[in-house]
Amino acid sequence: METGPEITIRYARDSDFTALWPILRGVIRAGETYAIEPSLTREAVRALWMQAPRATYVAEIAGETVGTYTIKTNQPGGGAHVCNCGYMVAEAARGRGIARAMCLHSQQEARAMGYLAMQFNFVVETNTGAIALWEALGFATVGRLPRAFAHPEAGLVDARVMYKWLGE
Repeated sequence: METGPEITIRYARDSDFTALWPILRGVIRAGETYAIEPSLTREAVRALWMQAPRATYVAEIAGETVGTYTIKTNQPGGGAHVCNCGYMVAEAARGRGIARAMCLHSQQEARAMGYLAMQFNFVVETNTGAIALWEALGFATVGRLPRAFAHPEAGLVDARVMYKWLGE
């Protein structure tokens, strides 16, 4: 599915993991935006990103993998109409609208899957670019978790819960 003049977003295939691994490894090991154990092995990250979610996607520019995102059900049972997504962009490709394209794409995909809302459970307060983008795309901060994230440079910082109703 085309999302713009140069960014293409599609379902990830098992064979995409080779190209996704450097992106995932870089973001996870930096330890600045995701509450994921930085020392996870390649196979553990593969299971986390490629197998556990309901769907995984790849963003490409001219055939080069520049980003990825996942969609999963946020909570089972009575909360199953709300999804959760996680997005990662290659360091060299940041600032080119890839996260925006993936978030817009994920909202379309979520609606097609029957989700009525999207919730980001743990947006680290120091991730100001993501917060500004999510707010620009209609997400509201509905809660704060004080000092919930141990940032490698900033120390203990808040995390936000952000939410957007997708239903009509």
